[in-house]
Amino acid sequence: MDQQPIKPAPAPVLTPMMAQYFEIKAAHTGYLLFYRMGDFYELFFEDAEIASAALGIVLTRRGKHLEQDIQMCGVPIHAANDYLNKLIKLGHRVAICEQVEDPKEAKKRGAKSVVKRDVVRLITAGTLTEDDHLDARASNFLAALSMVRHGDTDFALAWADVSTGETFTADLAAEQLSDELARIDPAELIMSDATKLALVESHLFAPAWVGITHFAPVQSFDSEVATASLRQAFPAEEFDPTALSRAARGALGAIIAYVRESQKGAGVILRAPIAETAARHMAIDQATRASLELHQNQRGQQRGSLRQVIDLTVTAPGSRLLSARLAAPLADATAINDRLDAVGLLANDTMLTGRLRTDLKAVPDLARALTRLALDRGGPRDLAAIGKAVSAARAVAEHFERVVDVPAILADLSRTLAAAPVDLAGHLAMALDDELPLLSRDGGFVRKGYDAQLDDERALASETRAVVAALQARLMDETDVRSLKIRHNGVLGYFVEVPAAHGTKLLEEPHRQSFIHRQTLANAMRFTTTELAELEGRIARAHEAALEIELRIFAALRQSVLDRTSLLRELADALAELDVTSALAHLAATRGYTRPEIDNSLAFQIEGGRHPVVEEMAMAEGRSFVANNADLSGDDALGGGRLWLVTGPNMGGKSTFLRQNALIAILAQMGSFVPASSAHIGVMDRVFSRVGASDDIAHGRSTFMVEMVETAAILNRATRRSLVVLDEIGRGTATFDGLSIAWAAVEALHETTGCRALFATHFHELTSLAKTLTRVSNVTMKVREWEGDVVFLHEVGPGAADRSYGIQVARLAGLPEPVLARARQVLTVLEQRSAGTASSSQKAGVLDDLPLFAHQPPPRPVQKDPVHLALDAVRPDEMTPKQAIEMLYELKKIRDDARRS
Repeated sequence: MDQQPIKPAPAPVLTPMMAQYFEIKAAHTGYLLFYRMGDFYELFFEDAEIASAALGIVLTRRGKHLEQDIQMCGVPIHAANDYLNKLIKLGHRVAICEQVEDPKEAKKRGAKSVVKRDVVRLITAGTLTEDDHLDARASNFLAALSMVRHGDTDFALAWADVSTGETFTADLAAEQLSDELARIDPAELIMSDATKLALVESHLFAPAWVGITHFAPVQSFDSEVATASLRQAFPAEEFDPTALSRAARGALGAIIAYVRESQKGAGVILRAPIAETAARHMAIDQATRASLELHQNQRGQQRGSLRQVIDLTVTAPGSRLLSARLAAPLADATAINDRLDAVGLLANDTMLTGRLRTDLKAVPDLARALTRLALDRGGPRDLAAIGKAVSAARAVAEHFERVVDVPAILADLSRTLAAAPVDLAGHLAMALDDELPLLSRDGGFVRKGYDAQLDDERALASETRAVVAALQARLMDETDVRSLKIRHNGVLGYFVEVPAAHGTKLLEEPHRQSFIHRQTLANAMRFTTTELAELEGRIARAHEAALEIELRIFAALRQSVLDRTSLLRELADALAELDVTSALAHLAATRGYTRPEIDNSLAFQIEGGRHPVVEEMAMAEGRSFVANNADLSGDDALGGGRLWLVTGPNMGGKSTFLRQNALIAILAQMGSFVPASSAHIGVMDRVFSRVGASDDIAHGRSTFMVEMVETAAILNRATRRSLVVLDEIGRGTATFDGLSIAWAAVEALHETTGCRALFATHFHELTSLAKTLTRVSNVTMKVREWEGDVVFLHEVGPGAADRSYGIQVARLAGLPEPVLARARQVLTVLEQRSAGTASSSQKAGVLDDLPLFAHQPPPRPVQKDPVHLALDAVRPDEMTPKQAIEMLYELKKIRDDARRS
């Protein structure tokens, strides 16, 4: 028997709306689709489940698809920004699908026709432009990583802040990737699947990249395609794509393509890219940034970081620039001294600095406002921000007119600011009202008197009663009917009403040509006039007409701003740089920072150095900070810089001392004065800091393994011109293993690297290296002992510590007294054994010579000094002079009695 062919299952019947939804969703996989329906953005199916869980909104069901309920949730249009913020921060990407035609037009195609919709924007973490979504004082970079194989693998990185247009590229070696991305800290990273595979195979794909990485087709990174795209995106007179490497062109091309796609036809508004070179900046690896807490503390918070302490800028762009300079200090002595010259002038002229900072406080974020306008996403407030920034720039420039011997940087900035287009600012101020809506479509932002036609339309729209009353008064005079009224209802609209007795008068000459009869009532007659009908039509159209005029005015003002884009960007840069310079000057003047001497030597001589963050915290608590000197100056003829071995107890201040010197170097090379009495620093190519302990359990790395990986990076990459700060190397393993590693590391830094270095340790055996290594010196953190307690002086002095005072520190931490007593007993035996004074039985083994902890007799209770007990009861503020003298005699008697007993 022949088998009947199996009929395919019928395709599911979709409503026109769902068919439209699936078509749009299929083109935007990987995005949550915000589908506009009336006053809501709706999400369906899996998107609805994700959004409901992320936003904490109700998940509902409506209709069916493939016999399953259609899950959905929605957010109101007016509150969409708040919901978008939450989704973007959670790592989601969102496609905004809007209605792109008037519903009335859709109905012309049939009652069941669906309004045309399309995605108008893709919102991702790296392509944000609105202030609501951005941290005003932080850059928001989108980065792309490209790879080109030439036998070995070469990489290039491109990154851009879409909100300001700043764009950069850099060619990198594989081992530089992690450190450079840590410096840039991108919100989003684009790469191809092939690039990720190569990085994973080489163990170079950092875990921190997982949450920010998105994958683009490999074609997006094609250097030939990118070259054509770059020529289209950037003016030829500003940028030549062939000046970049193939890998850099590929990365930059991927950025352009990604931005173009996300903005959906709004254009690419990036600035011509700046090619970064490694030699231009001091290299700071990721571990060092974390160790020194440059931008955030160990808990991931800004509070307690170096940036938070030194950031005295008064504008958001200034804060972003300060952060960028801190992330990448200069490595060129001339450029550093140029910055210091500018800071020095303002630090010495506090009145000028005060005036500048006062004017700068009024400067809006020019760069981001300009970008939103360029993307046709800006509003009246952005236009006003442009005008205010331009006016402020001109006012700031005037402060330099009376200053003589202006350093080069400040002279350039003042010339740029003096060229501010004040005509544009004046035009914007004349056109824009004082109170402005966020969006141009809301209307009401053009100042009264700017446009006569707009004023007339507004009068109709907002002064309807007055206009109608004026017409009514005129008709009363013309007809001599004092009871004539102009009224309105939903059926007739506006009409003239007179008592029935006067109605016949309006039907006769000379009024019958003007008044058209509409309705007769028992006691009244109603008429209309040509003028009243025209007025009614004009009133109905007045709001719409007024908005149309305002939108035309907005478009003209926007274009007048965009025509000055290049000049306005230069102004934005100059204002930000002046804010940073004046902020650093204010920092120096208010906190006693001094100008460092910067040259190309191997000098590192700090007198009275202080830790900027710890000092600030100490001052807030009413304590003073103990300053210390450091001299690591070296000479090429002697093989390089000096290496200080720093010994001393925990809590003695070693880590603070180590970190403060690294921070002073970074501050100096970013162009800031430094917290010290004086400083002479030869430019450093790199700063390495390995201070503190941490593990990486998620990736199977113990504390000691992390320590060794970071130490290996330092020993492999440090040069003669580097500064290395190492603390407690080798403490995470067995004593002899750790001592051996620390010993070899010191020798490597001295013999092979020749860098300037601070090496803190509890291995006192290392101090003997000062006898054999010419550039090694021993210094120690000073302490004093008083009545069994240790007092930390936090002073650095020559010599080596004789012990680490670990038990005293444990006592301060609150360890139980039985544990402390046992620790002292074990320590005594171990010290005797090490010194060779132990008996033969003791040398046989510590465990044999010491009774078990559990069998130890309980320690005798600690008896408090009776003098101390008496002092605790004294209240000096409540005593008379006579009582105070009597108390002294009483205390002396108590002490004498205690001695006799």
